[in-house]
Amino acid sequence: MDNFYEIVKDGLHFNKFEADDLICVEYICPLENERSGLISQADYIVHILSGKKTWETIHGKWEMEAGDTLYVKKGAAMVRQYFEDEFCILGFFITDDLIRESVSDVKGKTTLQNNNNAHQFTVTGIQHNPVIDGFFQSMLTYFRGQKPPLDYIIKLKLKELLINLICSHDNDLLASYFRSVSENSRPSLPHIMESNFCYNLSLEEFARLTHRSLSTFKRDFFSHYNTTPGKWLLAKRLDYSAKLIRNSDDNITNIAFDSGFEDVSHFSRVFKGKFGLSPSEFRNVTI
Repeated sequence: MDNFYEIVKDGLHFNKFEADDLICVEYICPLENERSGLISQADYIVHILSGKKTWETIHGKWEMEAGDTLYVKKGAAMVRQYFEDEFCILGFFITDDLIRESVSDVKGKTTLQNNNNAHQFTVTGIQHNPVIDGFFQSMLTYFRGQKPPLDYIIKLKLKELLINLICSHDNDLLASYFRSVSENSRPSLPHIMESNFCYNLSLEEFARLTHRSLSTFKRDFFSHYNTTPGKWLLAKRLDYSAKLIRNSDDNITNIAFDSGFEDVSHFSRVFKGKFGLSPSEFRNVTI
């Protein structure tokens, strides 16, 4: 998995603005592989200027073309690149602190959505309106300028975007999600785990996604699940792989990788240890 946030933050060739942990970037995608894994410890917004790309998570696929905009929550995703046209984007990494500030600024001034399923998504498309379109046009003006905007303006522009998403009522799922972020000091550990268990991430990466130190992550994990992360991940991935074997025609190697296993031999061994059958035998008896 490539860390999308750190690639942009540390990369010197991007046309970008930074203000603390906030990043705005315009770039032509440098990915060379048709299918790559991306992880980010911050939520991000991708507005497509040209080309096409598909984001895929455990909850579905989103094929994006020029003019489309996607909100991706912190976590991992598989991204498929198409090479017919040059892929260029505007990208915005959003911190939870900025979300909290934006919600606080409009609290009491507008109706805040309260959807109980606000955390049950990984990616969602942003519905456009003239105000949202105007934001992207205004950001292009900054990127075309001779000097970068002040840090204060970067933060103000991103707050403008978030507040418009909250108040427009065109993106109620996001507005409700922002409200839930504002009511919690840290990301939900179970929501992060349930959405990202099928990726081959280290415990350090899971801790980073939940905005916890490794020791705090392990302690909070055990408190919630009453087991260790390693045991939980293995069981969760094996159950998920069995579901894929039962319900798809994909080959065993791809299923192993899609379930979070790097080594197919190890996958086959632990699968047989749990289910008493090899993956191929399991497929044959469940057809």
